[in-house]
Formats: sequence, C-alpha cells, structure tokens
Amino acid sequence: MTHRPNISTFISKLAVSLAVLLAAASARAQSKIFSIEKDTVPLLNGFSVSVNVAGPVILALSDYGEYEAAARLNLHDQYFPVVEVGYGAAEHDDEVTGIYYKTQAPYFRIGCDLNLLKNKHSPNRLYAGLRYAFTTYKVDISRHTFEDPVWQWPTGFSISGESCNQHWAEVVFGLQSRIVGPLHLGWSVRYKLRLAHKDSSAGNTWYVPGYGKYGDTRIGADFNVIIDI
Repeated sequence: MTHRPNISTFISKLAVSLAVLLAAASARAQSKIFSIEKDTVPLLNGFSVSVNVAGPVILALSDYGEYEAAARLNLHDQYFPVVEVGYGAAEHDDEVTGIYYKTQAPYFRIGCDLNLLKNKHSPNRLYAGLRYAFTTYKVDISRHTFEDPVWQWPTGFSISGESCNQHWAEVVFGLQSRIVGPLHLGWSVRYKLRLAHKDSSAGNTWYVPGYGKYGDTRIGADFNVIIDI
C-alpha cells in the first residue's frame, strides 16, 4: 500500500531548510561586514634619517646655532622612537655689558613620536612626541678691563674652559610630507623645559648647546630634510 506524501510535513521541512540556509548566509554576511582586516604592515617597518637645516642658517646669521641629525625607527607606521644628535656653538660679545661668551659642544636627545593621523599608513604624518635631552659643555666668559667707578682701579674677569651641564625635556609637535620617493620634508615646534643645570661660577651661561639662549623655558622650531629607508 503506497502512502501519499504529507504535503504539510513537506512544506514544514522546506521552510526549516530555507530558514537554516538564510541564517547561515546572514551569519556569513555579518562576519564579513564586521570582521577586522588583518594589518599586513610589519611591526618594524623601516627607519629614517634626517638633518635639521634651520640650525646652520641661524648660525650663519647670528651668534649661535646648531648642526643636528636624527635617526628614527618606524614601528607599524604609528610609533617612532628617535635619537637626535647635534653640535651647538656660540660666540657672543655683548656691546652693552662688555661680556664675551664662547662655547661649543655636542648634545643628545632621545624620545618617541606618535602618528596622529587616522590613516597611519599615509606617506604624510602628523605627530606629537616627547624628548629627554642633555649636554655637557665648557664655557669661556670674560669681561673687558674697565675702570671701577668707585675705587678707580682697573677691573675685569676671565673664565676659561669651565665645565657646565644641562638636562631638559621637550614636547614636540610636527608635520612631515612626502615630496618624491623616499624624500620627505618636515617641520616641528618644540617646547623646552629645563630640568636641571650647572652654570659657570660667573653666573648664567648665555647659550646652552641644543637648548638655545638661557632661560627656564624656551620655544624652538626645526625644518628637516628626511629620507625614509
């Protein structure tokens, strides 16, 4: 005896099958939409070298300035540990006070920059960073001999090769743009805060290598030529 298929049972099974297929398709679609694509950029994504061209220009036009170069690691296009090394020099003869000042010495900075752009893999970068900096330097300070207005005898002083040092922190904000190939140009603004220092026995040193003219705080700016490697 042959039984006719139960139409209602067939329809129920078909509906269940369609529901399962639709649920699976919906799950795959949601998984594709909300899945996070794996970033293929490696952690160590190269490094760059740069020179600051503003320092030599300032040195040529004034009594002080620096020569400076930097090396920067690229970690995932987001973090950039950096080492900056420079050589600062000054020779100043104050016409008002009659005090002559001269120094030249290397300075060092170490820190890290953070890429602030949403598209961190862009060849252009907007960044902020921190630096710790220090220098040890020697100064020559003298004052021309002049007649004491009270005692009427010649007076003056001279210090040669006295050791000084300074430690300071910097907050850095900058922009870097690709020009062609690995060549980039960039500028940065730096807020410098003196942490500790040892001046000469004659008082404040007029210029500190890498830091600039004397003071507790100072704002500086750089213009850099950068090669990405």
